[in-house]
Amino acid sequence: MKKTIIAILLMAVAGTTLAKIDLATLPTRDTVQLTIYNSADLTLARESRQLTLKQGENKLQFSWAGTLIDPTSLDMIPKANAGKIDIAELTFPPRVTNLGLWNINSEVTGKVPMEISYLTSGLTWRAFYMGTLSKDEKTMQLAGYVRVTNNSGEDYENAQTRLIVGKVHILDQIAELARRQYPYGRPGVIAPVPVTRDSRTIRKLRTEFEDRLRLSAALTEAPKEIKKEGLSEYFLYTIEGTETIPNNWSKRLPSFDVDNIPVVNLYKYEETRYGKGVVRFISFANDEKHQLGETPIPGGAMKVYRDLDENQHLSYEGQSSFKYIPVDEDVELNLGQVANVVVTPTLMNFETENYKIREDRITGWDEIRTYKIEAKNTRDIPVKIEITRNFNTNSWELETDEKYEDIDSNTVRFTMTLKPRTDRQFEYTLTTYHGVNQ
Repeated sequence: MKKTIIAILLMAVAGTTLAKIDLATLPTRDTVQLTIYNSADLTLARESRQLTLKQGENKLQFSWAGTLIDPTSLDMIPKANAGKIDIAELTFPPRVTNLGLWNINSEVTGKVPMEISYLTSGLTWRAFYMGTLSKDEKTMQLAGYVRVTNNSGEDYENAQTRLIVGKVHILDQIAELARRQYPYGRPGVIAPVPVTRDSRTIRKLRTEFEDRLRLSAALTEAPKEIKKEGLSEYFLYTIEGTETIPNNWSKRLPSFDVDNIPVVNLYKYEETRYGKGVVRFISFANDEKHQLGETPIPGGAMKVYRDLDENQHLSYEGQSSFKYIPVDEDVELNLGQVANVVVTPTLMNFETENYKIREDRITGWDEIRTYKIEAKNTRDIPVKIEITRNFNTNSWELETDEKYEDIDSNTVRFTMTLKPRTDRQFEYTLTTYHGVNQ
């Protein structure tokens, strides 16, 4: 690791008597792969380096000062001559912080490719999107992006980046593990005794984690594109090629860009839910019919624009957030209240009748209300409007010439399409029954 993780290789001649110790700086890494969760502060880093070994005992000093690495997750595997190289153990010297010592026994001399892996904290990612509606608003171009942020304390150069969607359960936060004075104490507690941990034990503890991710060290120089694949309860996005992500930096990476997605524009009026304004929604499905459907779409924020003319002038239409969208499921985006589509209900008449009286008390009655509903479209394109009316009782009758549908026992909905710059009015009479009249 270039900036903060410095390791020194101390090589000794085989035998019980140590000869002169040679000091050599750990070579820079050849490759690095980052697998970043978005539901936990957790990243698995795998890097490859060429270590120069001598026959006999070799010692590798490893420091993680200034980073958020969990030292208990450190592992090293020879990628060549595995049968001739024994990574015996990883020890943490007493009264020394942020330092571990690997003991390596080698039957070969020369450069050996090694893979070093560990868990770290401070690397995060989030998805965001930009939708551009066509002029008639029947289709939309949808571009997805991922922003990776590095606050791990370490620069990662030419890293292959993999992103995990899904929840993972961890007992301790990686950042807390990284800050312990001694690696095997509880977070925030100083362990009184130095601990030796066999690297093979560490490897065994992490086998299930690595198998689930099915990590690959292969790198490609192809144009940036995010590949997706399912991993049971997780979903993996692989960004092809490599990216340099310095510490304390964020980088935006493209995810996908799809044209001509069919969308539905819908305006809704429902006082009990949205107040007295009309709220605009757009919806589409994550399926093949909508040019999508290959993979789930991670949740994120989306800004929506409208294409105004052939010169690609845009108007801002609103923004919304959505949760994870599985394949073959719909998403409806709330773009907020609008002023160019208006619905105005007016109470025209109210009266009561059909009283029931028992022992000088009114025990039942009917209430009759007549409403006029005016819907106005001031836009230059047709709009579809849903007008939902909620009643305070389950006992009612409705008279109107306008078509409607029953939503539940006390809710009805009127749906209409208005041409550009037009308005429409209709009336309905609602009779509600109270007391014994119910």
